[in-house]
Amino acid sequence: MDADFNDTGKPELLAHEQTYHGFSILLRWCMLGLATTISTLTLWFASPAGFWGGLIIGIVVFAIGYAILVRREEKQPLSLWVEGR
Repeated sequence: MDADFNDTGKPELLAHEQTYHGFSILLRWCMLGLATTISTLTLWFASPAGFWGGLIIGIVVFAIGYAILVRREEKQPLSLWVEGR
């Protein structure tokens, strides 16, 4: 590998990273939506919890999933060379 390798100013690398970041966030939203939907519908139709039990658990799953999956990733800086990454 070249000792003078420096790719910090290349626009195609930044565009690639922005696309990857957007795709990663999209996947996280899809995972969150599926987890919320599956847990809500399962409790609603396949347990004695009923509609309200499924709805409450769905809201809880969504809130926890958002805090863990989505919120942290959306606040990450796009540049790999920024401190705190």
